[in-house]
Amino acid sequence: MTTIHDRNDRSIPELVSEAFNQLSKLVSNEIALAKAETAEKVAQAGRSVMLIGVGVAILMPALVVLLLSAAARLSEIGFLPSVAYLMTGGGAGLIAVALIGFGVSRLSGNALKPAQTIEQLQRDRIATKEMMR
Repeated sequence: MTTIHDRNDRSIPELVSEAFNQLSKLVSNEIALAKAETAEKVAQAGRSVMLIGVGVAILMPALVVLLLSAAARLSEIGFLPSVAYLMTGGGAGLIAVALIGFGVSRLSGNALKPAQTIEQLQRDRIATKEMMR
């Protein structure tokens, strides 16, 4: 066990060596954190792409069903068929755009930024400066 007295008796090369060892451990830990956070962000991006894909896959049959049934009903209550189809197509299009927009928003730069790693690197930079004083 190292006592306070033993620590004070160490030479400058020993202190520098220990500082570099600590810095090496710190860098190693930061790399591990960056890898873990990057893996998490890649998984988030994968889920977002899946949401976009599901939105697009649902879009086609939804358009067909919504357009046909809603246009038929609107025609029954007195709208011109062209107006009925336009209204139902617009509604289905809005739903699809909302799903795709939600997926795309989850792919934004801020959502995928490795915030924890950046924050930890900033703290480590400050700690390293303090250690070198």
